[in-house]
Amino acid sequence: MAAQTKAERTAANQLAHFQKRQEERAARGPRGLAESWMERARAVAAKREKDGDPEAWNDLARTISTWVSRYEA
Repeated sequence: MAAQTKAERTAANQLAHFQKRQEERAARGPRGLAESWMERARAVAAKREKDGDPEAWNDLARTISTWVSRYEA
């Protein structure tokens, strides 16, 4: 087994945490899954911003805006 860097361990731990929470929320149905994906989207956008890519937030905002426009009265 190859040695992991701290960043790789952190990423693996975050993914495992997300998967565990997603399984727990899936038991609550689509609403729980949506909450899980929104939490993950915020985490990904925040990491991308920290790594120098603020565009991820803009993309997330556009995606949510499109969804809201589709389902809003």
